[in-house]
Amino acid sequence: MAVADEHYQDDNKELQPLLVFGPPLIFEVFESRNSHKYLFLKAFSIQLPLLEFLTTQNVDPSSIRTILCNQLQPITANVIRLLPSLALIVTTTIGNDHIDLPECNRRGVQVVNVGSQSTEDVADMAVGLLIDVLYRISAADRYVRKWVPSKPWNLPPGSKLGGKRVGIVGLGRIGGEVAKRLEAFNCRIMYHSRHKKPFVSYTFYSNILELASNSDVLVLCCSLTDETRHMINREVMLALGKEGVIVNVGRGALIDENALVQCLMKGEIRGAGLDVFENEPEVPKELITLDNVVLSPHAAALTSDYFTDTFSFLSNIKDIFQQECSKLR
Repeated sequence: MAVADEHYQDDNKELQPLLVFGPPLIFEVFESRNSHKYLFLKAFSIQLPLLEFLTTQNVDPSSIRTILCNQLQPITANVIRLLPSLALIVTTTIGNDHIDLPECNRRGVQVVNVGSQSTEDVADMAVGLLIDVLYRISAADRYVRKWVPSKPWNLPPGSKLGGKRVGIVGLGRIGGEVAKRLEAFNCRIMYHSRHKKPFVSYTFYSNILELASNSDVLVLCCSLTDETRHMINREVMLALGKEGVIVNVGRGALIDENALVQCLMKGEIRGAGLDVFENEPEVPKELITLDNVVLSPHAAALTSDYFTDTFSFLSNIKDIFQQECSKLR
């Protein structure tokens, strides 16, 4: 599909349609400050097929050139095919697994990932979850709040982070930042990725099972694909061992969640720090009752700085579009 800058020529008489899926957490503020620029088509607000929804809004599908989304609603090949002039998808997430990228490539639709601005925040959260699990900070907090003065202290000991063997699954932007932070704790860093990184000194394992066998901790930072779905299965968890810890800031379905619950309940691994879940927003009730698990509601990137940066980035999607068009020339 040919992409041209004239898609975004200013038109004082008509607002540019912007199709919104999700919606992104920042959307309410973004909408209020940009209502003079865009006709916001909230595909998340009405449970109708997309074509029927657009009909109710009196909008021609061929007039839509941009989608704003997050991971809560998939941008499927069918959605993309319904919009013949679609040129740009802006997602406020780090991952793109909710977008049919092959169809985007086939159609020449550009995908811009706003979430990459939160790389350092997610890396910080990964290390925070790991420290919490090892030192039992959240469990200790609950213990103190319920403690009765007449009873002796009886809290199971934690475990130090220093010197741990940490296997990072997915040594991309986030994985690299996690590794950098853990070096300060004198951790031994290893990794598993699709390909060995030529300029990285960390030990590379092409087999996830071997990585787990040689690690005390697995930190999951990779994207979700057909190949990575349930890559952390029972066999991998047993290879990690009874003192092993899993931290997931990638996608919930990277882990076989049922197997994880069983391994945690049976003491076959030490603990887990989870910012993501397989069937969000649902969380297995068994995880909620376990003291060796630290839970976060997919909030690793949700800092005040993230909202400021994202709003600034989204303030003029027209500029984003033109920048992406210039890359095609």
